[in-house]
Amino acid sequence: MAAKGLAKVLIVATTISAAVMELLDTTIVNVALNQMAGSLGATIEDVAWVVTSYAIANVIIIPMTGFLAEYFGRKNYYLTSILIFGISSYFCGESHGLWELVFWRFIQGVGGGALLSTSQAILFDAFEPQDRPIASGIFGMGIILGPTLGPALGGYIVEYFTWQDIFFVNIPICVLATVLTILYIERKEGEGQKKHQIDIDYWGILLLTVGVGALQYVLEKGESEDWFESRSIVMVSLMATIGLVGFVWRELSIPNPVVNLHIFKYRVFGVSTIFTFVAGVGLFTSSFVYPVMAQRINGFTALETGISLIAPTVLGVALFPIIGKRMAAGDSPLPYMMIGICIYIFFGFYNGTATTDMSKWDFFPMLVCRVLGVAMLQMPLINQAVAGLTPKEFPAGIALSNMIRQLGGAFGIALANNYVTKEAAQHRSDLMANMTPDNPLFTERLNMLTQSMASKTGNFFEATQMAYKQLDLMVTKQAYYLAYLDTYRVVSLFFAAIFPLIFFLRTKKMSKQEAAEAAKAAAESH
Repeated sequence: MAAKGLAKVLIVATTISAAVMELLDTTIVNVALNQMAGSLGATIEDVAWVVTSYAIANVIIIPMTGFLAEYFGRKNYYLTSILIFGISSYFCGESHGLWELVFWRFIQGVGGGALLSTSQAILFDAFEPQDRPIASGIFGMGIILGPTLGPALGGYIVEYFTWQDIFFVNIPICVLATVLTILYIERKEGEGQKKHQIDIDYWGILLLTVGVGALQYVLEKGESEDWFESRSIVMVSLMATIGLVGFVWRELSIPNPVVNLHIFKYRVFGVSTIFTFVAGVGLFTSSFVYPVMAQRINGFTALETGISLIAPTVLGVALFPIIGKRMAAGDSPLPYMMIGICIYIFFGFYNGTATTDMSKWDFFPMLVCRVLGVAMLQMPLINQAVAGLTPKEFPAGIALSNMIRQLGGAFGIALANNYVTKEAAQHRSDLMANMTPDNPLFTERLNMLTQSMASKTGNFFEATQMAYKQLDLMVTKQAYYLAYLDTYRVVSLFFAAIFPLIFFLRTKKMSKQEAAEAAKAAAESH
């Protein structure tokens, strides 16, 4: 039964804050890795496991949320997940060693994984059937706000407090969410009472854990270990293949799988997962590349970088409830998806025209363009997952969609790291080819720098060496900047490649009745 009045408002606030908190924690630590490394006496490469462990836990647990919610009861599972997230956040902040922190980040990811799919299910139940597409719009706002606000909040906390407070900030939110869940989120009839009738798919869970965990390790660590030149990457890749192939075979051959892969028989769902994957690539890669580029090349502080992301995000997310209303009115998702993909293609090439002297407000139009593209694409994708499945299959569909979005993000970040490293080396080689004595522009710049240095040091030979070093740093900086811009273009090519697949999705305009029935099926499945 749909919630009313204040109860409805509180349910919306609880579910959205929990989902935003989970997604926010995927990016909030990125701006604090240097501080963590210094405090814990670790290298940046080792500290990266703080990010990796959370991502691995997320990707493993997300596809199992539908099964776990049915087994334990949705409210019980949701409440337990909030408590796990809050308790592990406290121990993350209290950690005194790197691997202690990595362990608690993994536990935090296990708790956080349920907060996406389960929050969305609870949110749907708070709305009348005809209004549930609007609920999807509200939830879509959380999906884009979380990863975007992470660097802003993280930058503020690091600048004015300590890196430990990045984790402590979750605790009051978890306490509030726990109280609101107990008071206002109702159990559905028969919830959690069938667990004695359900056989737990232990082998499925094990194979999924090994397969996805190993795949995530390869995506995160492949670049730093030179991919398949590394024996460890080869072995882990083999584990990933065995785990994932075994998982697929297992889930398709037993009556009560932990993840229902049979839903891929629906063409619309299968094709929509491709869009979901690429949308994850676009969302997470742009959220990753821009902060790194802005701080490393344009000289922004962590706080300035975060602030530059807030204003365009706030403007962009205003589209979500508007699109949600149009979906509720029966609009076909096809035009919105076409516009969203075209905007994202434009965004990648538009961003490719950026320069190293741009201020944070100069990036504003580009960042608005990004948010608009994601908003126009994300909302229809959520409704596609609802409309394409039967009520019984919907929980598995939402869980798989969320996992695929996260996998797309992990793939995109790994691709960005690998591509930037290789392209920066190529651009540096090309730029260095112009640094020859017979190039008048190079000679002029070298002489200018040498004279400037000599006026300060009084030593012409030392000034010449310093000028060469400064030019070398300038070339390296420019090479990386060009590589970052190339990465935006590559992501745009992903969107261009999937554009023709739009015509394999549902293109018929739905009536209000059909939209209401699709949304009702989504809610009743939880």
